Amino acid sequence: MYNFTKITASIGPKSSDRKTIRDMVVAGADLFRINFSHDSGETQGHKIDLIRDVAAELGKPIGIIVDLQGPKHRIGDFETDDKYPLKVGGKFTFDDDNTPGNSKRVCLPDTDVLKSLRAGDRILLNDGKIEMTVDSATAHRVVATVVRGTEIWSRRGFNLPDTDVATNILTAKDRDDLEYAITKRPDYVAISFVQRASDIAYVRDFIAARTAHPIKIIAKIERPNAVARIEEIASAADGIMIARGDLAVEVPFEEVPAISRQIIRTCRMMNKPVIMATQMMATMVDSEFPTRAEISDVANAAYLRADSTMTSEETTIGINPVNVIDKMARILSYSDSDTIANPYDWSRVDNTPQNDWSRSVSSMAFLNHAVAIVVFARDAESVTQISCRKPDIPIIAVCNDAVIANQLCLLRGVSPVYDEQLYGMRDGFNTARRFGIHNGKLVIVDEDKISLRTLD
Repeated sequence: MYNFTKITASIGPKSSDRKTIRDMVVAGADLFRINFSHDSGETQGHKIDLIRDVAAELGKPIGIIVDLQGPKHRIGDFETDDKYPLKVGGKFTFDDDNTPGNSKRVCLPDTDVLKSLRAGDRILLNDGKIEMTVDSATAHRVVATVVRGTEIWSRRGFNLPDTDVATNILTAKDRDDLEYAITKRPDYVAISFVQRASDIAYVRDFIAARTAHPIKIIAKIERPNAVARIEEIASAADGIMIARGDLAVEVPFEEVPAISRQIIRTCRMMNKPVIMATQMMATMVDSEFPTRAEISDVANAAYLRADSTMTSEETTIGINPVNVIDKMARILSYSDSDTIANPYDWSRVDNTPQNDWSRSVSSMAFLNHAVAIVVFARDAESVTQISCRKPDIPIIAVCNDAVIANQLCLLRGVSPVYDEQLYGMRDGFNTARRFGIHNGKLVIVDEDKISLRTLD
Protein backbone atom coordinates (compact mmCIF):
# COMPACT_ATOMS: atom_id res chain seq x y z
CA MET A 1 0.00 0.00 0.00
CA TYR A 2 1.57 3.29 -1.17
CA ASN A 3 0.27 6.52 0.32
CA PHE A 4 1.03 9.88 -1.21
CA THR A 5 -0.45 11.65 1.82
CA LYS A 6 1.71 11.04 4.88
CA ILE A 7 0.57 10.22 8.41
CA THR A 8 1.89 12.05 11.46
CA ALA A 9 1.06 10.08 14.61
CA SER A 10 0.97 11.71 18.04
CA ILE A 11 2.27 9.42 20.76
CA GLY A 12 1.29 9.42 24.43
CA PRO A 13 0.45 7.08 27.33
CA LYS A 14 -1.16 4.41 25.11
CA SER A 15 1.47 4.49 22.37
CA SER A 16 4.86 5.15 23.96
CA ASP A 17 6.16 1.58 24.13
CA ARG A 18 8.51 0.22 21.50
CA LYS A 19 6.15 -2.44 20.15
CA THR A 20 3.29 0.00 19.58
CA ILE A 21 5.59 2.51 17.89
CA ARG A 22 6.93 -0.23 15.61
CA ASP A 23 3.44 -1.51 14.80
CA MET A 24 2.28 2.03 13.99
CA VAL A 25 5.15 2.44 11.52
CA VAL A 26 4.31 -0.87 9.88
CA ALA A 27 0.65 0.20 9.71
CA GLY A 28 1.55 3.43 7.90
CA ALA A 29 2.91 6.13 10.25
CA ASP A 30 5.62 8.26 8.61
CA LEU A 31 6.35 10.72 11.41
CA PHE A 32 5.74 10.96 15.13
CA ARG A 33 4.65 14.05 17.04
CA ILE A 34 5.81 14.38 20.63
CA ASN A 35 3.64 16.85 22.53
CA PHE A 36 5.62 18.75 25.17
CA SER A 37 2.38 20.12 26.62
CA HIS A 38 2.33 16.83 28.50
CA ASP A 39 5.54 15.78 30.26
CA SER A 40 9.00 17.13 29.59
CA GLY A 41 12.65 16.21 29.68
CA GLU A 42 13.72 12.59 29.88
CA THR A 43 10.16 11.23 29.62
CA GLN A 44 9.85 12.72 26.16
CA GLY A 45 13.47 12.02 25.32
CA HIS A 46 12.89 8.31 25.91
CA LYS A 47 10.18 8.36 23.23
CA ILE A 48 12.61 9.90 20.75
CA ASP A 49 15.15 7.17 21.56
CA LEU A 50 12.54 4.46 20.94
CA ILE A 51 11.55 5.97 17.58
CA ARG A 52 15.18 6.12 16.44
CA ASP A 53 15.65 2.52 17.59
CA VAL A 54 12.62 1.37 15.58
CA ALA A 55 13.81 3.30 12.52
CA ALA A 56 17.20 1.55 12.72
CA GLU A 57 15.57 -1.86 13.06
CA LEU A 58 13.24 -1.35 10.10
CA GLY A 59 15.87 0.42 7.99
CA LYS A 60 13.34 3.16 7.33
CA PRO A 61 13.57 6.94 7.79
CA ILE A 62 11.06 8.20 10.36
CA GLY A 63 10.51 11.89 11.07
CA ILE A 64 10.17 13.30 14.58
CA ILE A 65 8.27 16.51 15.41
CA VAL A 66 8.68 18.09 18.84
CA ASP A 67 5.55 20.16 19.54
CA LEU A 68 6.01 22.94 22.11
CA GLN A 69 3.11 24.00 24.32
CA GLY A 70 3.35 27.72 23.65
CA PRO A 71 1.64 30.50 25.62
CA LYS A 72 -1.43 29.00 27.31
CA HIS A 73 -3.50 31.82 28.77
CA ARG A 74 -5.64 31.12 31.85
CA ILE A 75 -7.52 33.28 34.31
CA GLY A 76 -6.66 33.08 38.02
CA ASP A 77 -8.38 31.34 40.92
CA PHE A 78 -11.67 32.27 42.58
CA GLU A 79 -12.44 32.43 46.30
CA THR A 80 -13.97 28.94 46.23
CA ASP A 81 -14.05 25.97 43.86
CA ASP A 82 -17.67 26.80 43.02
CA LYS A 83 -18.88 28.02 39.66
CA TYR A 84 -19.82 31.71 39.72
CA PRO A 85 -22.89 32.89 37.78
CA LEU A 86 -22.65 35.21 34.79
CA LYS A 87 -25.47 37.32 33.37
CA VAL A 88 -25.63 38.16 29.67
CA GLY A 89 -25.25 41.92 29.40
CA GLY A 90 -23.59 42.11 32.81
CA LYS A 91 -20.12 43.43 33.51
CA PHE A 92 -17.04 41.44 34.52
CA THR A 93 -13.55 42.69 35.34
CA PHE A 94 -10.10 41.20 34.72
CA ASP A 95 -7.20 42.76 36.61
CA ASP A 96 -3.68 42.20 37.91
CA ASP A 97 -4.79 41.83 41.55
CA ASN A 98 -3.58 38.41 42.76
CA THR A 99 -6.34 38.06 45.36
CA PRO A 100 -8.93 35.33 44.62
CA GLY A 101 -11.77 36.27 42.30
CA ASN A 102 -15.51 36.58 42.92
CA SER A 103 -18.70 37.06 40.92
CA LYS A 104 -17.51 40.48 39.71
CA ARG A 105 -13.80 40.04 38.95
CA VAL A 106 -10.82 37.71 38.66
CA CYS A 107 -7.07 38.06 38.25
CA LEU A 108 -5.62 37.78 34.76
CA PRO A 109 -2.02 36.75 35.53
CA ASP A 110 -0.57 37.51 32.08
CA THR A 111 0.38 41.18 32.24
CA ASP A 112 1.26 41.10 28.53
CA VAL A 113 -2.35 40.23 27.79
CA LEU A 114 -3.74 43.04 29.94
CA LYS A 115 -1.49 45.50 28.15
CA SER A 116 -2.53 44.18 24.71
CA LEU A 117 -6.33 44.22 25.09
CA ARG A 118 -8.29 47.11 23.57
CA ALA A 119 -11.93 48.21 23.65
CA GLY A 120 -13.98 46.06 21.29
CA ASP A 121 -11.74 42.99 21.57
CA ARG A 122 -13.42 39.66 22.30
CA ILE A 123 -12.40 37.38 25.16
CA LEU A 124 -13.41 33.74 24.67
CA LEU A 125 -13.19 31.47 27.71
CA ASN A 126 -13.63 27.73 28.19
CA ASP A 127 -13.21 26.85 24.48
CA GLY A 128 -15.56 29.63 23.41
CA LYS A 129 -18.47 28.67 25.64
CA ILE A 130 -18.10 32.07 27.35
CA GLU A 131 -17.75 35.24 25.29
CA MET A 132 -17.11 38.76 26.55
CA THR A 133 -16.41 42.05 24.79
CA VAL A 134 -13.96 44.57 26.24
CA ASP A 135 -15.55 47.91 27.17
CA SER A 136 -12.47 49.61 28.55
CA ALA A 137 -8.85 48.60 29.10
CA THR A 138 -5.82 49.87 30.96
CA ALA A 139 -2.51 48.19 31.71
CA HIS A 140 -3.94 46.98 35.04
CA ARG A 141 -7.68 46.52 34.52
CA VAL A 142 -10.09 45.39 31.79
CA VAL A 143 -13.88 45.76 32.06
CA ALA A 144 -15.93 43.54 29.75
CA THR A 145 -19.58 42.82 28.92
CA VAL A 146 -20.83 39.23 28.97
CA VAL A 147 -22.14 38.23 25.52
CA ARG A 148 -22.49 34.49 26.08
CA GLY A 149 -22.13 32.13 29.03
CA THR A 150 -23.87 31.41 32.32
CA GLU A 151 -21.03 30.63 34.75
CA ILE A 152 -17.29 30.99 35.26
CA TRP A 153 -14.79 29.25 37.53
CA SER A 154 -11.08 28.96 38.31
CA ARG A 155 -8.27 28.51 35.80
CA ARG A 156 -10.39 28.67 32.64
CA GLY A 157 -8.31 28.98 29.48
CA PHE A 158 -9.11 31.84 27.14
CA ASN A 159 -8.56 32.92 23.54
CA LEU A 160 -8.21 36.43 22.15
CA PRO A 161 -9.20 36.31 18.47
CA ASP A 162 -9.01 40.08 17.90
CA THR A 163 -5.83 40.83 19.86
CA ASP A 164 -2.19 40.92 18.84
CA VAL A 165 -0.66 39.78 22.12
CA ALA A 166 2.73 41.37 22.71
CA THR A 167 4.36 38.33 24.28
CA ASN A 168 7.42 36.15 23.67
CA ILE A 169 6.56 33.17 21.49
CA LEU A 170 8.54 30.90 23.84
CA THR A 171 7.42 30.69 27.45
CA ALA A 172 9.86 29.72 30.20
CA LYS A 173 8.59 26.14 29.92
CA ASP A 174 9.05 26.20 26.14
CA ARG A 175 12.63 27.42 26.48
CA ASP A 176 13.46 24.66 28.94
CA ASP A 177 11.73 22.04 26.77
CA LEU A 178 13.45 23.25 23.61
CA GLU A 179 16.85 23.35 25.32
CA TYR A 180 16.39 19.67 26.18
CA ALA A 181 14.79 18.67 22.86
CA ILE A 182 17.73 20.10 20.93
CA THR A 183 20.03 17.59 22.64
CA LYS A 184 17.90 14.77 21.14
CA ARG A 185 18.24 16.14 17.60
CA PRO A 186 14.60 16.12 16.40
CA ASP A 187 13.81 16.72 12.75
CA TYR A 188 11.15 19.39 13.30
CA VAL A 189 10.01 21.72 16.07
CA ALA A 190 6.38 22.86 15.96
CA ILE A 191 5.73 26.32 17.42
CA SER A 192 2.34 27.04 18.99
CA PHE A 193 0.29 30.25 18.65
CA VAL A 194 2.49 31.86 16.01
CA GLN A 195 1.33 35.39 15.23
CA ARG A 196 3.98 36.79 12.92
CA ALA A 197 7.13 35.92 10.94
CA SER A 198 9.35 37.38 13.65
CA ASP A 199 8.17 34.58 15.99
CA ILE A 200 9.76 32.06 13.62
CA ALA A 201 12.95 34.13 13.38
CA TYR A 202 13.20 34.24 17.18
CA VAL A 203 12.93 30.46 17.50
CA ARG A 204 15.35 29.88 14.63
CA ASP A 205 17.93 32.12 16.33
CA PHE A 206 17.31 30.32 19.64
CA ILE A 207 18.06 26.98 18.02
CA ALA A 208 21.02 28.21 15.98
CA ALA A 209 22.68 29.60 19.12
CA ARG A 210 22.64 26.10 20.67
CA THR A 211 23.25 23.62 17.86
CA ALA A 212 24.41 23.29 14.27
CA HIS A 213 21.95 20.43 13.76
CA PRO A 214 19.52 21.52 11.00
CA ILE A 215 16.21 21.43 12.86
CA LYS A 216 13.30 22.63 10.72
CA ILE A 217 10.49 24.78 12.12
CA ILE A 218 6.75 24.18 11.66
CA ALA A 219 4.41 27.09 12.40
CA LYS A 220 1.08 26.09 13.92
CA ILE A 221 -1.72 28.27 12.58
CA GLU A 222 -4.22 28.76 15.41
CA ARG A 223 -5.06 32.47 15.37
CA PRO A 224 -6.85 34.82 12.94
CA ASN A 225 -3.87 37.17 12.78
CA ALA A 226 -1.71 34.23 11.68
CA VAL A 227 -4.21 33.44 8.91
CA ALA A 228 -4.05 37.06 7.77
CA ARG A 229 -0.24 36.84 7.65
CA ILE A 230 0.00 33.34 6.24
CA GLU A 231 2.28 34.27 3.35
CA GLU A 232 4.92 35.95 5.52
CA ILE A 233 4.70 33.17 8.14
CA ALA A 234 4.96 30.41 5.53
CA SER A 235 7.92 32.19 3.97
CA ALA A 236 9.73 32.29 7.33
CA ALA A 237 8.86 28.73 8.42
CA ASP A 238 9.82 25.35 6.96
CA GLY A 239 6.27 24.00 7.14
CA ILE A 240 2.77 24.78 8.38
CA MET A 241 0.38 22.90 10.67
CA ILE A 242 -3.31 23.78 10.40
CA ALA A 243 -4.28 23.41 14.07
CA ARG A 244 -8.03 23.37 13.59
CA GLY A 245 -8.87 23.02 17.30
CA ASP A 246 -7.86 26.45 18.57
CA LEU A 247 -8.46 27.94 15.12
CA ALA A 248 -12.14 26.93 15.27
CA VAL A 249 -12.46 28.70 18.62
CA GLU A 250 -10.93 31.96 17.37
CA VAL A 251 -12.65 32.15 13.97
CA PRO A 252 -16.25 31.22 13.07
CA PHE A 253 -16.21 27.42 12.81
CA GLU A 254 -17.84 27.45 9.38
CA GLU A 255 -14.80 29.33 8.00
CA VAL A 256 -12.24 26.70 9.00
CA PRO A 257 -12.58 24.50 5.86
CA ALA A 258 -12.13 27.49 3.54
CA ILE A 259 -9.19 28.77 5.60
CA SER A 260 -7.62 25.31 5.41
CA ARG A 261 -7.90 25.34 1.62
CA GLN A 262 -6.39 28.82 1.50
CA ILE A 263 -3.42 27.74 3.63
CA ILE A 264 -2.81 24.62 1.54
CA ARG A 265 -2.84 26.65 -1.69
CA THR A 266 -0.46 29.21 -0.19
CA CYS A 267 1.94 26.51 0.97
CA ARG A 268 1.86 24.87 -2.44
CA MET A 269 2.81 28.15 -4.09
CA MET A 270 5.59 28.79 -1.56
CA ASN A 271 7.03 25.26 -1.58
CA LYS A 272 6.22 24.52 2.04
CA PRO A 273 4.70 21.27 3.38
CA VAL A 274 1.44 21.47 5.31
CA ILE A 275 -0.09 19.21 7.98
CA MET A 276 -3.84 18.92 8.53
CA ALA A 277 -4.44 18.41 12.26
CA THR A 278 -7.05 18.01 15.01
CA GLN A 279 -9.88 15.51 15.53
CA MET A 280 -9.44 13.71 12.22
CA MET A 281 -10.39 10.34 13.78
CA ALA A 282 -11.43 11.58 17.23
CA THR A 283 -14.18 9.05 17.86
CA MET A 284 -11.56 6.29 17.63
CA VAL A 285 -10.45 7.25 21.13
CA ASP A 286 -13.23 4.88 22.18
CA SER A 287 -14.26 3.15 18.94
CA GLU A 288 -12.69 0.61 16.60
CA PHE A 289 -14.05 2.44 13.54
CA PRO A 290 -14.14 6.08 12.39
CA THR A 291 -17.42 7.81 11.65
CA ARG A 292 -18.45 8.42 8.05
CA ALA A 293 -17.77 12.12 8.58
CA GLU A 294 -14.23 11.37 9.79
CA ILE A 295 -13.61 9.15 6.78
CA SER A 296 -14.64 12.05 4.54
CA ASP A 297 -12.46 14.47 6.52
CA VAL A 298 -9.35 12.35 6.05
CA ALA A 299 -10.15 11.74 2.38
CA ASN A 300 -10.70 15.46 1.83
CA ALA A 301 -7.23 16.22 3.18
CA ALA A 302 -5.86 13.91 0.49
CA TYR A 303 -8.01 15.54 -2.21
CA LEU A 304 -6.75 18.97 -1.13
CA ARG A 305 -3.17 17.68 -1.46
CA ALA A 306 -2.15 18.24 2.14
CA ASP A 307 1.24 16.69 2.80
CA SER A 308 0.18 14.92 5.98
CA THR A 309 -2.80 14.16 8.15
CA MET A 310 -2.21 14.04 11.91
CA THR A 311 -3.68 12.07 14.78
CA SER A 312 -4.05 13.44 18.31
CA GLU A 313 -5.94 11.87 21.23
CA GLU A 314 -6.93 8.86 19.14
CA THR A 315 -3.33 7.60 19.21
CA THR A 316 -2.19 9.10 22.52
CA ILE A 317 -4.98 7.88 24.83
CA GLY A 318 -7.17 5.85 22.45
CA ILE A 319 -8.05 2.19 22.86
CA ASN A 320 -6.09 1.02 19.81
CA PRO A 321 -3.53 3.42 18.32
CA VAL A 322 -2.29 0.91 15.74
CA ASN A 323 -5.81 0.38 14.44
CA VAL A 324 -6.22 4.15 14.04
CA ILE A 325 -3.14 4.33 11.82
CA ASP A 326 -4.28 1.30 9.84
CA LYS A 327 -7.72 2.83 9.19
CA MET A 328 -6.27 6.22 8.28
CA ALA A 329 -3.75 4.61 5.91
CA ARG A 330 -6.55 2.67 4.18
CA ILE A 331 -8.59 5.84 3.66
CA LEU A 332 -5.60 7.77 2.33
CA SER A 333 -4.49 4.96 0.04
CA TYR A 334 -7.86 4.84 -1.68
CA SER A 335 -8.25 8.63 -1.80
CA ASP A 336 -4.74 9.17 -3.17
CA SER A 337 -5.47 6.76 -6.02
CA ASP A 338 -8.71 8.54 -6.96
CA THR A 339 -7.41 10.11 -10.17
CA ILE A 340 -10.85 11.49 -11.11
CA ALA A 341 -10.82 13.59 -7.95
CA ASN A 342 -7.11 14.43 -8.35
CA PRO A 343 -6.51 15.59 -11.94
CA TYR A 344 -2.93 16.72 -12.42
CA ASP A 345 -2.55 20.49 -12.72
CA TRP A 346 0.86 22.12 -12.90
CA SER A 347 -0.36 25.55 -13.99
CA ARG A 348 -1.55 26.96 -10.66
CA VAL A 349 1.80 28.09 -9.32
CA ASP A 350 3.80 31.30 -9.28
CA ASN A 351 6.30 31.69 -12.11
CA THR A 352 9.56 31.71 -10.20
CA PRO A 353 12.79 30.00 -11.36
CA GLN A 354 12.40 27.35 -8.64
CA ASN A 355 8.79 26.65 -9.53
CA ASP A 356 9.50 26.63 -13.27
CA TRP A 357 12.20 24.00 -12.70
CA SER A 358 10.07 21.78 -10.49
CA ARG A 359 7.08 22.20 -12.79
CA SER A 360 9.25 20.97 -15.68
CA VAL A 361 10.15 17.84 -13.73
CA SER A 362 6.53 17.13 -12.80
CA SER A 363 5.11 17.84 -16.25
CA MET A 364 7.78 15.67 -17.91
CA ALA A 365 6.82 12.79 -15.65
CA PHE A 366 3.10 13.31 -16.25
CA LEU A 367 3.22 13.75 -20.02
CA ASN A 368 5.48 10.72 -20.48
CA HIS A 369 3.43 8.49 -18.16
CA ALA A 370 6.46 7.96 -15.92
CA VAL A 371 6.12 5.40 -13.15
CA ALA A 372 8.40 7.32 -10.76
CA ILE A 373 10.55 10.39 -10.26
CA VAL A 374 13.97 9.48 -8.81
CA VAL A 375 15.82 12.36 -7.12
CA PHE A 376 19.38 12.13 -5.80
CA ALA A 377 18.87 14.60 -2.98
CA ARG A 378 21.88 16.50 -1.68
CA ASP A 379 19.43 18.61 0.33
CA ALA A 380 15.70 18.77 0.97
CA GLU A 381 14.96 21.78 -1.22
CA SER A 382 14.81 20.21 -4.69
CA VAL A 383 12.60 17.36 -3.43
CA THR A 384 10.34 19.84 -1.63
CA GLN A 385 9.86 21.90 -4.78
CA ILE A 386 8.90 18.83 -6.83
CA SER A 387 6.59 17.52 -4.10
CA CYS A 388 4.83 20.89 -3.88
CA ARG A 389 3.80 20.61 -7.53
CA LYS A 390 1.69 17.69 -6.20
CA PRO A 391 2.33 15.15 -8.98
CA ASP A 392 0.41 11.89 -8.63
CA ILE A 393 3.63 10.03 -9.40
CA PRO A 394 5.85 8.50 -6.68
CA ILE A 395 8.96 10.51 -5.84
CA ILE A 396 11.89 8.40 -4.66
CA ALA A 397 14.49 10.53 -2.87
CA VAL A 398 17.92 8.96 -2.40
CA CYS A 399 19.87 10.70 0.38
CA ASN A 400 23.39 10.43 1.73
CA ASP A 401 22.33 12.20 4.93
CA ALA A 402 20.01 10.55 7.46
CA VAL A 403 18.69 13.92 8.68
CA ILE A 404 17.54 14.91 5.19
CA ALA A 405 15.87 11.52 4.74
CA ASN A 406 13.99 11.93 8.04
CA GLN A 407 12.81 15.43 7.14
CA LEU A 408 11.59 14.29 3.72
CA CYS A 409 9.18 11.89 5.46
CA LEU A 410 6.77 14.81 5.76
CA LEU A 411 6.48 15.52 2.04
CA ARG A 412 3.55 14.30 -0.02
CA GLY A 413 4.42 11.50 -2.45
CA VAL A 414 8.06 11.23 -1.32
CA SER A 415 9.66 7.92 -0.34
CA PRO A 416 13.04 8.81 1.17
CA VAL A 417 15.85 6.28 1.40
CA TYR A 418 19.09 6.85 3.26
CA ASP A 419 21.83 4.92 1.47
CA GLU A 420 25.24 6.47 0.91
CA GLN A 421 26.32 3.76 -1.54
CA LEU A 422 23.17 4.05 -3.65
CA TYR A 423 23.49 7.84 -3.59
CA GLY A 424 27.10 7.61 -4.76
CA MET A 425 26.22 5.24 -7.63
CA ARG A 426 23.60 7.63 -9.04
CA ASP A 427 21.83 4.59 -10.48
CA GLY A 428 18.16 5.39 -11.00
CA PHE A 429 17.38 1.90 -12.28
CA ASN A 430 18.67 0.12 -9.18
CA THR A 431 16.86 2.64 -7.06
CA ALA A 432 13.56 1.97 -8.80
CA ARG A 433 14.01 -1.81 -8.54
CA ARG A 434 14.61 -1.45 -4.81
CA PHE A 435 11.06 -0.05 -4.61
CA GLY A 436 9.58 -2.85 -6.67
CA ILE A 437 9.52 -0.94 -9.98
CA HIS A 438 10.87 -3.14 -12.81
CA ASN A 439 9.59 -1.52 -15.99
CA GLY A 440 8.35 1.82 -17.25
CA LYS A 441 9.74 5.31 -17.72
CA LEU A 442 11.66 7.13 -15.00
CA VAL A 443 12.38 10.82 -14.63
CA ILE A 444 15.79 11.01 -12.97
CA VAL A 445 16.88 14.23 -11.24
CA ASP A 446 20.57 14.57 -10.33
CA GLU A 447 21.25 18.07 -9.05
CA ASP A 448 20.25 20.31 -12.01
CA LYS A 449 20.26 17.51 -14.61
CA ILE A 450 16.90 16.01 -15.60
CA SER A 451 16.68 12.92 -17.78
CA LEU A 452 13.98 10.53 -19.00
CA ARG A 453 14.96 6.87 -19.00
CA THR A 454 13.12 3.64 -19.72
CA LEU A 455 13.41 0.73 -17.30
CA ASP A 456 12.76 -2.72 -18.79
